[in-house]
Amino acid sequence: MDKPTVQDGQVVSMEYTLHVDGQLIDSSQGRAPLEFLQGAGNIIPGLEDELYGMEVGETKNVIVSAEDGYGELDPDAFVDVPRAQFPTEIPLEIGVELQVRDDSGRVLLARIDRVDDESVRLDFNHPLAGKELDFTVKIVGLRDATDEEMEHGHVHGHDHAH
Repeated sequence: MDKPTVQDGQVVSMEYTLHVDGQLIDSSQGRAPLEFLQGAGNIIPGLEDELYGMEVGETKNVIVSAEDGYGELDPDAFVDVPRAQFPTEIPLEIGVELQVRDDSGRVLLARIDRVDDESVRLDFNHPLAGKELDFTVKIVGLRDATDEEMEHGHVHGHDHAH
């Protein structure tokens, strides 16, 4: 009997590390493996595409371009806010993250990109937009998805965080 390999409709358990610009950004180390439904777009497409055919126990290094990861930097995702409108409790320092509500009440994450005398420029791009992503992944488990998981398009489980 052939060993199971990663394919659509399977729940994949995967250990991973993510490096960007040579720095460790994220890792499953010390936590439960990431579980997701292959083929359902639960993870970024550039990574998902590279997992097909991998077996349990197999490790792979995957380089994902920005366009197949979190997208290119969107020049329209920068917004200048007058300094006078800025809440005083937020430090005006580059890289500070804050939550902003848009007109429809959704909460958006932004980072301070630039500060000058008149205004503060906010960057609403994903922090990893425009970045090449360097993943090391190891498949640690595979199982067929349940009908309910297939229907909902994501994994159900006792420790499901989404």
